[in-house]
Amino acid sequence: MEGNKIRNMEEFASVSGISRPTLSKYFNDPTSVRDSTRKRIEAAVEQYDYRPNLYAMNQNRRLTKNIGIVVPYLADPFFAEIARTLENHVLRTGYRPVLLGSHGRPELEIENLENLRLIKPAGVLLAPLGRVSEREQIEAFCKEVPTVLFDANIDGVGHAFVGSNNGQSIGLIVDYLCRTGEPPAFFEMETPTNPNAYKRRTAYLAAMERLDHKPRLIQAPGEGWEFEEIGFREGSRLLRDKTLPTDTILCSNDRLAIGFLSAAYEAGLRVGLGPGCALRVAGHDDHPFSRYTCPTLTTVSQDYEAIAKKSAEALLELIEAGSPGDSREETLFEGRLIMRGSA
Repeated sequence: MEGNKIRNMEEFASVSGISRPTLSKYFNDPTSVRDSTRKRIEAAVEQYDYRPNLYAMNQNRRLTKNIGIVVPYLADPFFAEIARTLENHVLRTGYRPVLLGSHGRPELEIENLENLRLIKPAGVLLAPLGRVSEREQIEAFCKEVPTVLFDANIDGVGHAFVGSNNGQSIGLIVDYLCRTGEPPAFFEMETPTNPNAYKRRTAYLAAMERLDHKPRLIQAPGEGWEFEEIGFREGSRLLRDKTLPTDTILCSNDRLAIGFLSAAYEAGLRVGLGPGCALRVAGHDDHPFSRYTCPTLTTVSQDYEAIAKKSAEALLELIEAGSPGDSREETLFEGRLIMRGSA
């Protein structure tokens, strides 16, 4: 052994002086051992920074029927919708979903995973925060608990990833906007939280280059999850200062677009197609509110049903296998253009 790094429970039993069966009993149920024994084990765990290999332990114990579902923000109807769809798929397989939201906070994201660890889940479906996520801690969790990432990818983390093909979907809506009016500027946050935003920026630049148009990026100051507020604030400033480079705005996500639409309304500008319209505004995601904005929002839909179904299937395959495979599978679903009144 190098230093205090313990590779397995046998080594941990040797250095701690506690029998292997007692350790196994503790890690399956900490309340099943005497208080004095539990304190000894906990002290040794802290000293050697040891966590058991749950894959190995699962060979000797019955898995719970719990499946954790962790999303960045349950108050966001986008994540509420996809979580609801995931719950239905999990329930149909005979497992029990345990739904948790991270409120956009990386420390709470890790706390959610640690709380799930305590109930010994069969597996976890995780939509990570992305840029601000604690990568090392999430990676360590995934080594012990079968985990499938969805919506936002962290390269190399988890046993599978399921999401949307941002390159295809952004290319689709850029093509449409260029065919039907002025080429769009891309409106995004200066410091995006979700890694999908970076992929969409890259896809926009590639699509504009392919169509031989000059790309124009508009980056709004701000970070976090208050997208509507950021879209409204920066949209209001751009409209007040009359600095928009084009009359067509493609927003990185629908929530930014909803804020921008509100800014246009406050400025007395009509958004949409046809005579009398000063702006066209489009988004991405087909957020549940996008069909009720005024005007209704042109966007690209993500296939909630397909993403949820594939995520659940990938996790169940992993659970049934009993150990992680050698390769990490990534599945991307194409978006669909939703033409409404705003563009």
